[in-house]
Amino acid sequence: MKQRGFTLIELMVTLALLGLLATLAMPMLELTRQRQQEQELKTALKEIRRGLDAYHQAVREGRIESIVGESGYPPNLESLINGIPDISDPNRRPMYFLRSLPRDPFYPDPRAPAAETWATRNYASPPDAPVPGRDVFDVHSYSDKAGLNGVPYKEW
Repeated sequence: MKQRGFTLIELMVTLALLGLLATLAMPMLELTRQRQQEQELKTALKEIRRGLDAYHQAVREGRIESIVGESGYPPNLESLINGIPDISDPNRRPMYFLRSLPRDPFYPDPRAPAAETWATRNYASPPDAPVPGRDVFDVHSYSDKAGLNGVPYKEW
């Protein structure tokens, strides 16, 4: 009577092939994950920078109170989502520049508030040595890693 089933050698060959396929797929999965995070970073930077520019434009149009000698940029990132009173509106309804603040996808602590995931640059600091200050002129990532294009995320 013949027995049906697989021999030990057939099972070992099958497992070896599956292991080989898995080791080949892992780098592709990591690359796909990094590309996705980079796309999220690009989108978040564009969104925040648009909000910063819209805030600055509202200051130049006289819709937000400003102090003479100040840059006209928001004091912090939360100002973009918390709302600023529109002084040109008789009811002083708040203006919102972002619905929500996106997170830096490369920030290591997922529990940190979104505003803490970004490094900020004030208006007076040079572009090659950004430092935080009294206002938020620009944002960048805290990550020391480099993107797939070779440019460090801090410089995006």
